[in-house]
Amino acid sequence: MSISVRTARRDDVPALVRLRLANAEPHIQLDPASYRVPDAEVVRRHFEELLSAESETATVVLVAEVTGAVVGMLELVPLPVPPDHQILVPRRVADVHTVVLEGHRGEGVGSALVAAAERAAAERGISTLFAGIFTPNEPAVRFYSSAGFGPRGTVLSKDQRAHLDE
Repeated sequence: MSISVRTARRDDVPALVRLRLANAEPHIQLDPASYRVPDAEVVRRHFEELLSAESETATVVLVAEVTGAVVGMLELVPLPVPPDHQILVPRRVADVHTVVLEGHRGEGVGSALVAAAERAAAERGISTLFAGIFTPNEPAVRFYSSAGFGPRGTVLSKDQRAHLDE
């Protein structure tokens, strides 16, 4: 099986929408309080804007194809460099968000996307990639760990919804 990875184009938008929506259901099963199925039209507009010729966003969207069909995507989303007044050493970092269609997991599609994202990040001077996994998701932890990602600090959160209802 041959996997090819390339930068997404505007004509990939329907496939990107399909991938985003397909990714929602397994996440909802993991944590229905945190995840939802986004509106397909809003997702379409997001990707059309992101991939428009006028877009100045630094986000990179990669797609993986198998026999000409898009079966995976990865978004490389640069984060702001810490400002001079903070104690963090200024360096360019980015989040990665990877989606592979269910029938193509375990075939190397995700690994090919991450490898391409690492090259794209290096070309942009990005030194660190983050893969946020916000709910117990052992398959995602295994996947990113196998790609060389490891723990970095601790992210703590506090649900403020009760205060919002007051």
